[in-house]
Amino acid sequence: MKKISVMLTALLLAACTSQTMRATGDLGLVIERADGSALIVETTTHTQLARVTGLGDLSHASAVYSRDERYAYVFGRDGGLSKIDMLKGSIAGRVIQGGNSIGGAISQDGTLVAVSNYKPGGVKIFDAETLALVADIPAGSKTVGLVDAPGQKFVFGLYDSDEIWVVDMSVPASPAITKFTDIGHQPYDGLITPDGRYYIAGLFGEDGMAMLDMWNMDAGVTRILDGYGRGEKKLPVYKMPHLEGWAVADGLAFVPAVGLHEVLIVDLESWKQVGRIPVHGQPVFVMARPDGRHVWVNFAVPNNDTLQIIDVATRKLIKTLKPGKGVLHMEFTPRGEQVWTSVRDLDTLKVYDTATMKEVTSLPALKPSGIFFSARAHRIGL
Repeated sequence: MKKISVMLTALLLAACTSQTMRATGDLGLVIERADGSALIVETTTHTQLARVTGLGDLSHASAVYSRDERYAYVFGRDGGLSKIDMLKGSIAGRVIQGGNSIGGAISQDGTLVAVSNYKPGGVKIFDAETLALVADIPAGSKTVGLVDAPGQKFVFGLYDSDEIWVVDMSVPASPAITKFTDIGHQPYDGLITPDGRYYIAGLFGEDGMAMLDMWNMDAGVTRILDGYGRGEKKLPVYKMPHLEGWAVADGLAFVPAVGLHEVLIVDLESWKQVGRIPVHGQPVFVMARPDGRHVWVNFAVPNNDTLQIIDVATRKLIKTLKPGKGVLHMEFTPRGEQVWTSVRDLDTLKVYDTATMKEVTSLPALKPSGIFFSARAHRIGL
């Protein structure tokens, strides 16, 4: 009888443990922009685990992850920086650090979180554990395109003054700032290549991009893709393209063109344009599947009911999908077998098989926008 009792106790303990313990690597966060909330989801089982509320204005929200994937840091448009516990499904900390923020980044070692601000401008850097302010870097300009870089650095553009700044936080008490001026008119977003070497700022005020080699900053900023729209009439820009998720595959970069219905192809050795692909509308996100075989593109209004897929080998469109109005974001599962898409106007998330390009399932969500899986914790610039 005693042996049976011990076995039952062990089984009960095992059952309780299986219910309360969960790893973080299969989790993701979905921004519900209209409700100031976010869903915590599990990618393999396509399940919703929790809804976290009280996150403020999420009309242009993004998120990064702590090194252990336990915490997500959400940057809200109202200046809110929220730290979410992905396992408890709750807010672990929150500060209002500005009046209008536009994104953020986490440092190479995971100890610092930086926030980019439109109002009052500049960047603020916080302790990732406590959310205590570590550094306040005024810029006198809207700051955009904030990314992390190797060497405990943060890089960002200054929209109003045509600059790129690099902040070295190796000594948190004494940030070292390197400034590059006259880099091109109105940098509106930025990215860093997956190896952390090149920072590239898109320019809204002129055709072209500004590139900084992080291995050789003494060489200054180089202009690339100068005049890519020369001779063409620009269209009204209803939504700015996002560069952070741009596609790098097979030695090429696939880049959204501002004000054109085109994806530009750039050779990564010469940094020259080697092609252009006409697409359904003005591209917003141009994202490569993790293996680089295909590139998925979504679009600004009025064409935001569509996804198009480009074959990298042939550089041609191979598929057009119509998920529904308000396709705002895409996120690939870590090894790329599926892609999750947010369809705001249908209040749904649609999941596609990337091999067959067919819908696998859908999940309800309240006006979903950004989708951020925890595997981002281990990638530079995301």
